[in-house]
Amino acid sequence: MVKELVIGLDIGTTSAKAVLFDIEGKIIAETEEMIETIHPEIGWAEQIPDDVERCAKEALKNIIKHIDPSSEKLLGVGFSCAMHSLLCLDDKMAPLSNVIIWSDGRSSEQADKLNKAEGKTVYLNTGTPIHPMSPFVKLVWMDETNYEAKHEATYFVSMKEYILWKWFKQRVVDYSMASATGLFNINTYQWDKQALALANIKEEQLSEIVSPETILAKLDKQLAREIGLSEDVPFVIGAADGQLANLGDGAIEPGEVAISVGTSGAIRQFAKGAPINPNRETFTYAFANDTSIIGGPTNNGGIALQWLKEILNFDGDHAALIAKAENVPTGADGLIFLPYVNGERAPVWNQRAKGNFFGLQIEHRDGHLVKAVLEGIALNLYHISQSLEKVAGEPNRICVNGGLAKSELWVQILADIFGKDVHLSETHHGAAWGAAWTALVGVGKVQSYQDIKQHIAIKKVIQPNQSNHERYQQIFAKFVGLSKDIAKYF
Repeated sequence: MVKELVIGLDIGTTSAKAVLFDIEGKIIAETEEMIETIHPEIGWAEQIPDDVERCAKEALKNIIKHIDPSSEKLLGVGFSCAMHSLLCLDDKMAPLSNVIIWSDGRSSEQADKLNKAEGKTVYLNTGTPIHPMSPFVKLVWMDETNYEAKHEATYFVSMKEYILWKWFKQRVVDYSMASATGLFNINTYQWDKQALALANIKEEQLSEIVSPETILAKLDKQLAREIGLSEDVPFVIGAADGQLANLGDGAIEPGEVAISVGTSGAIRQFAKGAPINPNRETFTYAFANDTSIIGGPTNNGGIALQWLKEILNFDGDHAALIAKAENVPTGADGLIFLPYVNGERAPVWNQRAKGNFFGLQIEHRDGHLVKAVLEGIALNLYHISQSLEKVAGEPNRICVNGGLAKSELWVQILADIFGKDVHLSETHHGAAWGAAWTALVGVGKVQSYQDIKQHIAIKKVIQPNQSNHERYQQIFAKFVGLSKDIAKYF
């Protein structure tokens, strides 16, 4: 009997991963290629587009080697990709610039000005906060600084769209990736005329918007041979990594929240229609025709822990660093960490935000610093969740995925802070499984996105410690107060 398989190709900020699943969601194999980020100036963050494309190709090429064509059949490949990237292309679809990624902060001044002027209207139409992460704001920066590549560009795309062009010669973008540009009207599912005018670009310079289950054209013949794949294998466009991480964790119904924490982090919940937070504290991004995802992203997930590791000149791995905090009491003996070392998106939406250790005492040691950073990351996510609840209500189920979810200590801290059970799936590849499932929907192997709930293997449920939760409520009040008080010094 032939075994049926599916691939989720997840192109993130730090790496491109290809994960091979059976149709029940069990991982057969996984491969990863690291992506380099360069910083031409302070606050800038770019990647070389052809290097990213090469990483995606190598990840896919390496995963194909794990398929035995005599007994296994590949049903399709689904795409996941990080949001908010921007690339200028000429009339032949060749790059005129590097890819400017989500963490680039060069357009902070433009974001400030837009937020005081047309920003509210644009946000209400697009659901995308006015922030330097947004390609819309990046385009305004390009205009105001006479960025040469913008003036010469024929097209503007995300990294995902560039790969799709190179592989399939199609200029298309899925709802999710289009929505994350800040140029997509969340109500009409078309490019937003006001945002286009402010960004000084035309609709024809952007890609055709399609649904996530769209099957792409045949893979380029030469590329198919290079990868070791038949050009007839269906590729499905998929969506953005945030939406797919929720889908891959089965957090797809009202009240079901997914928290993703890798380099950065986010807390998200699916919703019917397109509910918008009038206070502009959260995002609303499209997914399917009648479904959007609402939530808030943080710049400071695992990157804050990596920063501490480098500051301490710690030679061990992250697990060994986290182990230093095992015996440190809740609240790190009065040490509080505001984790804004990489600027911040939600909930403060200020790229100039700065990190801060508050309450340092002579008795504190490196373990206290580690515990405070772990708590600070989780407290910040809880802070974002307060904004999400204003739109979506209180969560009744919390799922966690991403690299930091591998730490049982951190997941326990998260459960204690939220005061709710936290569900951990067997795999940390939620976005890849979401992409793979979208491929199965696209090729007609499964009937709906909701059916994925029958194919989520829960590893364990972490229950909160009520005493710790009460202590964290006191710490959280101080955390929020500190965040507001020092904002004037950013």
